[in-house]
Amino acid sequence: MIKGLHHNAYRCRDSEETRKFYEDFLQLPLVGALDISTTITGREARVLHTFFQMEDGSCLAFFEAPDQPFEFKDQHDFDLHIAVEVDMATLHMMFDKGKAEGREVRGISDHKFIHSIYFRDPNGYVIELTAKVAGQDGALDPAKNHAREILDTWQAAK
Repeated sequence: MIKGLHHNAYRCRDSEETRKFYEDFLQLPLVGALDISTTITGREARVLHTFFQMEDGSCLAFFEAPDQPFEFKDQHDFDLHIAVEVDMATLHMMFDKGKAEGREVRGISDHKFIHSIYFRDPNGYVIELTAKVAGQDGALDPAKNHAREILDTWQAAK
């Protein structure tokens, strides 16, 4: 049985600029760093793997591999974004903090069951901070939201 997310890993251009965004700006502590010189299969490597922890213990992680090109393809939010949960007060505080620091910040978007703001990290990834709207807990309850029927209807209409 899957218990939850341990970490989700992405490439990064520079570990320190990534740390500044995730630790200094988002306040996710750097809890691990692995300097990988040999892979489990014995292949030589030059990679730094870093981990930034969220309150629930799960992490966002990054690989810096200077010997391998990292050419980020600008992604639309529908293609790729990382959404992390905050409370409503934190959402508003981070919106103001982002604006005060001159960061590009989009939102606050009202998705009816959540409110969201969006940043880009130094690597180009879209980071969504999302806060649940009070009274909307059923929005992700398949017994109430008819998720399966909506998916089946979508598939049939394609």
